[in-house]
Amino acid sequence: MTERKVLVLDNGANTIKAGYALFSQQPKIIPNCRVTRGKGDKKTFIGDQFSSCTDFSGLYYRLPFEKGFLTNWEVEKGIWDRIFSKDVLDCDPQKTSLLITEPCFNLPNIQRTYDEMIFEVYEFQSYCRTIGNFFKILSINFFYENCPSALYPLLNFYIAPWLCIQNDISSLYPNRPQNLAEPPDCVLVVDSGYSFTHIVPFVMGRPILPAIRRINIGGKLLTNHLKEIVSFRYWDMMDQTYVMNEVKETCCYVSQDFLADLETCRKNTRDNPILQEYVLPDFSRNTKGYIREKKCVAEIYDQSDEQVLYMNNERFTVPEILFNPTDIGMNQAGIPEVIVEAINATHPEMFPFPVNDVDLHGLFYGNIVLVGGNSLFSGYKERVEKDLRVLAPSEFEVKVGIPEDPITYAWNGGRQFASTPEFDERLVTRSEYMEYGSNICLRKFGLGGDEIDEMSE
Repeated sequence: MTERKVLVLDNGANTIKAGYALFSQQPKIIPNCRVTRGKGDKKTFIGDQFSSCTDFSGLYYRLPFEKGFLTNWEVEKGIWDRIFSKDVLDCDPQKTSLLITEPCFNLPNIQRTYDEMIFEVYEFQSYCRTIGNFFKILSINFFYENCPSALYPLLNFYIAPWLCIQNDISSLYPNRPQNLAEPPDCVLVVDSGYSFTHIVPFVMGRPILPAIRRINIGGKLLTNHLKEIVSFRYWDMMDQTYVMNEVKETCCYVSQDFLADLETCRKNTRDNPILQEYVLPDFSRNTKGYIREKKCVAEIYDQSDEQVLYMNNERFTVPEILFNPTDIGMNQAGIPEVIVEAINATHPEMFPFPVNDVDLHGLFYGNIVLVGGNSLFSGYKERVEKDLRVLAPSEFEVKVGIPEDPITYAWNGGRQFASTPEFDERLVTRSEYMEYGSNICLRKFGLGGDEIDEMSE
């Protein structure tokens, strides 16, 4: 008997992480976009084809995701067609089970489109979707009237950060004994990605819905803000999204003392350790930008033909938005404050078992996991830990962990989940879908009508 193939697809707004659960140690990371060159041959690149592009100036992006939700299915289908083709994953959907992620707070009409695409267009053998917020499926009033308050925080449904806690969380904290069998009872996942930053508390492996928080800041906003700053101070870079994203990822860091670093940037250029000289790519000799060594005093007037972008306080003021959104006029709190708010939103009366505030909140502060692309900023983990230590009660120990690769952490969790009996129980087969429609997906991936009836009795 041949072993079933399970394709794990972490369908992010910026990149797709895709690979087979039993055969892939690491996923393929594929840009989730269709890119067209704005000049010359106007060639189009779909998904992984973007790696063959050599001229990144004036590119036009078509993205399937808008404000964190999958809205352009024409573009997404083209990308999925490429991923499932023989050139990338060589996937035969009729012989493959699919585990796919979706955003937190996803909308029910988008969820139904997922189901239609998977079963009616691609005809996968079976699939499991990490479902979004159940509040979007039923009206909030109906939900609260029919579901006992002691049970609604522990409803059996999945969201994308849930896959992260399928990994060995204990290994993220070096001084703690590792337990490979079970994750901690309480974990708080901070997922800072392309469109949003989500803070999701989990108890006994299930998310606490009333405590989930979202900050409307992600990597896309940071890149756009850097484009605006550079365009105002130096050159017009508003059409150079790819180049400025590379600048952001290469040069930016999270400051541990914002005011002190700001003062340092006012020093003379040669005495400023923060200043970096980033050589922009010219797409003839250099297809990728790089940081060059500072010139000596005698060479202060640059006579080279390199186009140099001087990154000074831009290096840390851009990531600072994650911690102080008010810097750009957003009426939202930063990541540390929202973490505290999410933890304080958990109360003992929410749970059908005895627990007190001290034990509950203390466990959350001691098990914080940072994932998502923005976690790669240098100093990010240390800043979160430092700010939380100031905000958290003194009797609690603050422990913040970050995986070696925070971008693929959810995919690796999905790979682990695909080998469990629970995954088999949650799979919806194509025959079940053709008989019952999207209702069977709602029942298996989340809370269905019969379960509501059982709890209301």
